[in-house]
Amino acid sequence: MAFVSITRLRIRSLRFMPVFALDTLRTLRQTRHAAGFIGGSLLDDRKLTFWTMTLWHDQASMKRYMTSGAHLKAMPKLLGWCDEASVVHWTQADGIAPDWREADRRMRGEGRPSKVRHPSADHQSLAYAVPRVSGAVPIRPLGVQP
Repeated sequence: MAFVSITRLRIRSLRFMPVFALDTLRTLRQTRHAAGFIGGSLLDDRKLTFWTMTLWHDQASMKRYMTSGAHLKAMPKLLGWCDEASVVHWTQADGIAPDWREADRRMRGEGRPSKVRHPSADHQSLAYAVPRVSGAVPIRPLGVQP
């Protein structure tokens, strides 16, 4: 069994990108060291939109990661940086990452918008453009080689 977590964030202005990029590097380091992390990937979509896909041994592992360290410090900043943010989770039988089309399908069908201070017109309905599904970068646990 694996717990899958997908997030989609759209940054509302280029002025937030330098600090967002720095926080992303910090959270990636935390992710790679996190207990229970199986693997995942990052997808740089269009128009300052970024997706993450992470797989965990269980939901408890993901929550321990989410509520600690660099990730915990970055989350409140997204309220002001993003005009769209959403998340979807599910459990699947294996630890093989789904493709990005499946992640998009699940986000639209089962996902929920996250709280943002400056929502776009499409934020609540998750009526975003179809994501670019190529060019994702893998995230591997520390010590796991390609």
